[in-house]
Parts: sequence; C-alpha cells; structure tokens
Amino acid sequence: MKIKILYEDTNILAIDKPSGISVHPDGRTREKTITDWILKNYPRMKNVGENEVYEIKNKKIEIKKPGMVHRLDRDTSGVLLLVKNEKAYQFFKKQFQDREIKKTYIAIVSGHVKNDRGVINKLIGRSPKDFRRYLAGRGARGEMREAITKYKVLKRFEDKKGNKFTYIELHPKTGRTHQLRVHMKYLNHPIVSDALYNPDNPCPKSISRMALHAKSIKFKNLKGETVKVESKIPEEFTALI
Repeated sequence: MKIKILYEDTNILAIDKPSGISVHPDGRTREKTITDWILKNYPRMKNVGENEVYEIKNKKIEIKKPGMVHRLDRDTSGVLLLVKNEKAYQFFKKQFQDREIKKTYIAIVSGHVKNDRGVINKLIGRSPKDFRRYLAGRGARGEMREAITKYKVLKRFEDKKGNKFTYIELHPKTGRTHQLRVHMKYLNHPIVSDALYNPDNPCPKSISRMALHAKSIKFKNLKGETVKVESKIPEEFTALI
C-alpha cells in the first residue's frame, strides 16, 4: 500500500488517504486498511489513542485505531490527520471537541444547488429502514445528534446528456458519521456516486468513486503554531470543472 505523507513532525502525521481504502478494520472483511499501513510503518503508534468495541453477530470485537483522532469514510479521499503519541492524542482530541479544527471538503453533487452559500443545521439520527444509513430531518430514529455544515457553490454544470451537477465546497462544524453525505441528501442534492445515499441518480462518466474529497485541514500543533495541510484535488474532479 503506497500512502503519500503530506505533513509530519515529532507528534503529528497527515497522510493523503486514497478513495476505496477503509481507515480501520470493520470486523467483517479482511481487506487492508490504513491501520495496517500505520502498524507497519509506525509501530510505536500501536497503543496511541482509543480502540473501539463493536458487536458483530452477538460477538464483541475490539477494533484498533492507532493514532486516529478523526476518520474518513472508505470512499472519501484526502487529508487524514494522525497523532504519534498520547500527549498529542489528548491535545487534538480537545481541539476537535472544541471545534477549533477547520476542515474543508469538496464534492460533486446531483442537481443545481439553488443558493450560492448556506448552512445546514439539522440533527442526525439513524435511518429506520437501513442500519448502515443515517438520516437528517423527518423519520430519523434513535439518538439525535447536532450536526452543522456550511457550504459554498463553486460551479454549476451539465454533462452532454443534460444531467445537472454542482461542484461545491463543504465545511463541517461538527463531526458526525456520514455528516456531509447525509446533509447533502437532506438538501436533495446527494453526492455523486454515493452508493449508500445516491444509488440511482446519473453521474459523470469520469467519476467512478464517491465524489467527496477532504481538501484541507487547519489546526494548531503542540507548539501553538497554526498549520494547514492540503491535498491535491483528484484529477477526475478537475477533468469535469
């Protein structure tokens, strides 16, 4: 597995995560994950952070998450921030909790988004129909968690068949599971090639993966210095815009 390192110091590691690779194991498959890459290349990070316990088929399985202070979905590409030691883990955990870390994503979504800018402030819960999915607004079940996303339209365009799309910038203020995917679905502009939330709408020919990319992350390091790490926009995105 070849992973590009975007930034590194004695406490922090930021990598360019490819689309199609999970951040950590799910207990169901044996495919290689970012966790495997970390344990091979940074074995000292093995016990940094907190593992998570999942219940799968009535069995509790502990999933290792070495150095992980946030995550990206399997099909999302871009900047993934990791930490090398426990001090850094606690430092960044607090930054995320206090919403001091600024994340910028880009996406291509179905349809033309009407407003040039906006804020989606909708609680997110579980879908009553599919345990894999989350839901914002009417019909959501279980614990409802605050979720806030700012967006800015960068470009509206059409393909040769007249299908409409929007190239959009997204700024999550919270970090809920599937937040950007769920909020764009709530606006009726789901992310292109999202098999879970947008399985039936057309997508541009050049896009064969979910059109969501973590473009940048801005944070303070342990010295109090502001650091911004950026990932290059995928070629399949730039080909369209």
